[in-house]
Amino acid sequence: MTLQQLKYAIEVATRGSMNEAAKRLFISQPSLSNAIRDLEEEFQITIFERTNKGISLSKEGAEFLGYARQVVEQAELLENRYVNAKPSPQHFSVSTQHYAFAVNAFVNLVREYGQDEYELALRETKTYEIIKDVKTLHSEIGILYLNEFNDKVINKLLKDAGLQFTSLFTAKPHIFISTNNPLAKQSVVKIEQLNDYPYLSFDQGEFNSFHFSEEILSTLSHKKSIMVNDRATLFNLLIGLNGYTISTGVLSADLNGNDIIPVPLESDESINVGWISHKNITLSKLAIAYVDALHEAIQDKE
Repeated sequence: MTLQQLKYAIEVATRGSMNEAAKRLFISQPSLSNAIRDLEEEFQITIFERTNKGISLSKEGAEFLGYARQVVEQAELLENRYVNAKPSPQHFSVSTQHYAFAVNAFVNLVREYGQDEYELALRETKTYEIIKDVKTLHSEIGILYLNEFNDKVINKLLKDAGLQFTSLFTAKPHIFISTNNPLAKQSVVKIEQLNDYPYLSFDQGEFNSFHFSEEILSTLSHKKSIMVNDRATLFNLLIGLNGYTISTGVLSADLNGNDIIPVPLESDESINVGWISHKNITLSKLAIAYVDALHEAIQDKE
């Protein structure tokens, strides 16, 4: 085993493609494939499952790469301390549902730990993709919510993927609406008052079932509904169409301005928002720092 082989395996997992990883590493694809096979043979494991459709990280491969990342990270610390004057680029990825506090935490992470060079990723994406990203180590951290309705389905997926859920906070449902919306002056809104307003939700693609919805109370019927793919579009429609969406009530004026406000929704439901990670893999320094930043971002909201 060499550090180079470990770095190769990590790059393949990050890119999700042997060909793309080879390009990034400036080596031929056959050379990269041989290096990975040598590593698998040495440790008698299958790191990557190979099919006609490409490669995917195996369960034992995910655990192996967790240790590999620690070895490479420690080696880089040694090199930076005793060999290089220049620190190596930082690497970290997070996948999340569309939460402003997750973006706030990411901004604070970059401000505090960003160097002259870094390669970071913040993916606001679909619920199923978040779980898949963390399972395959495309992201080290994932952010989503659990509640009484989706708990069994999501937890089964997490268990099968070798992932664990850690709670950040529990919230009561709120609606996000424009300050010009007639409901904005109310201290609490009843569900029946929303009937005449467009309901906005995030499209979950092929996994567009109620259990993967980002919006609590997803089984309610709506006279008017619009699906979107990104937070900016949703907020524009909240303002332009006097629409609403249902979320945690945690909103950032720094990122989203003062035109959108949260208003409590009368409901007995609750939302448990948290982060997911691999059970048996130690978090990197940046992942730990990001979790700390998440707590700071929500501390005034809890």
